[in-house]
Amino acid sequence: QVQLVESGGGLVQAGGSLRLSCAASGRTFSNYGMGWFRQAPGKEREFVASIRWSGGITYYADSVKGRFTISRDNANNTVYLQMNRLKPEDTAVYYCAARRIGVTDFGSWGQGTQVTVSS
Repeated sequence: QVQLVESGGGLVQAGGSLRLSCAASGRTFSNYGMGWFRQAPGKEREFVASIRWSGGITYYADSVKGRFTISRDNANNTVYLQMNRLKPEDTAVYYCAARRIGVTDFGSWGQGTQVTVSS
């Protein structure tokens, strides 16, 4: 398994921006597709964005499309989530996840980082 540590969460006003980072260790980072998920209080965890191992293909939830950007730096074993035009409904714990190439499910998860957007 790859170990994941998120950082960059915090409190921001609506309309503001944050950039989350996820540092990976333990395995060859470029062998993994990466994703961001979030879980708001009282709600189930939901998909936010994902990126293929090469970084060339990305996917987004409709709720964040056009506002969030996922990217990765394979040389530094890090994946990012740039979040712009934040809304109060983006408030959640954000989790980084990894899955090996060819595997459907995300098998490695970080501990999460809190993002709070005030209105």
